[in-house]
Amino acid sequence: MVIARMVAGAGSALAMLTLSGCGMLWSCTDTTAERGEAGVRVDIVDESGRPVGVTAEVTGWRREPHPQVPADGDQIHFQIRFEGAGQGSEPAVDVCAVDDKRVVLGCQTIYSLMDFGREGTYTGDEYLAVDRPGRVDEVLLIPNDQSAHDRRTCEDDIKDGGGVHPPDMPSPGERL
Repeated sequence: MVIARMVAGAGSALAMLTLSGCGMLWSCTDTTAERGEAGVRVDIVDESGRPVGVTAEVTGWRREPHPQVPADGDQIHFQIRFEGAGQGSEPAVDVCAVDDKRVVLGCQTIYSLMDFGREGTYTGDEYLAVDRPGRVDEVLLIPNDQSAHDRRTCEDDIKDGGGVHPPDMPSPGERL
């Protein structure tokens, strides 16, 4: 009898707290990190702008057809290297082909562990499809870590979402 009254009383108290606005209050906020300065060689940074201990570098690039789909015409074939102590965190960066005014022609996200190499350094090559490959003047990296962070927003999940999110990938026509 005593236990039943305690359980009933606890439920009533919770209901009163919730109805009065004293219950669990989720203050969820979404913010987007500021996009870092693009470059051929960058120190990868987290959402707070702090270096994660990994450097990414485009070591070369050229226009050529992808060997598996040569009928699609030229793409941008680039080589990339990731180096550093924070390598185990599997950082990722956006790689963008730009024209001579640094206007984005196309981008994609590259993950450090996609490419394999000796311990501590990961090197590899990838193809980037752009509308006008003849206009590409440079291939740049955006330093913001784009790896698999919890990207839930307040709209998705008011309890567990929110926080600082990496900047969106640059769109064609944006200037870096």
